[in-house]
Amino acid sequence: SKFVNDKWMIKNGFLNDVQEHKPWWWNIKVQKLNLSAPLILLPEVSCQKAVEILQEKGYDQAPVVAESGLILGMVTLSNTLTSVLAGKAEFSDPVTKVTYDQFSKIGLEDSLGKLSCILENDHFAIVVHEQMQFNGNGSSFMKQMVFGVVTAMDLLTFVSRNDKK
Repeated sequence: SKFVNDKWMIKNGFLNDVQEHKPWWWNIKVQKLNLSAPLILLPEVSCQKAVEILQEKGYDQAPVVAESGLILGMVTLSNTLTSVLAGKAEFSDPVTKVTYDQFSKIGLEDSLGKLSCILENDHFAIVVHEQMQFNGNGSSFMKQMVFGVVTAMDLLTFVSRNDKK
């Protein structure tokens, strides 16, 4: 049934947007959003430290990224506290114990229309940028860098501030 769902097909890159009457912002690129640099947590950060950092810096969530650059998932303040209070995790556990490993990624060159489709089902999307890196021996590889985290509120703020009506 996923394959007959246009929104699922768009979100997963199998279809270009099929909306007939697109809003003015539909084809604008994600890079036009005014996103602040994300707070990144390494996987060995404890749940206690993650809560302290998120509260101190005023964030609700943060991507968890390995030293290699691999995006492991997203940790949220509420899920961390809920997991600890329910006994599913200890404050001393690494943050990976409470990390959401199912998340959507979107590129800077993708459209706000595609982002809108993702945000209909997900609370956030991790904005990534592909970057070519070279090893000491001269071989190259592509690495995804976390550029930001975007929510429906970010999209709504952009649309309301730039409304063309």
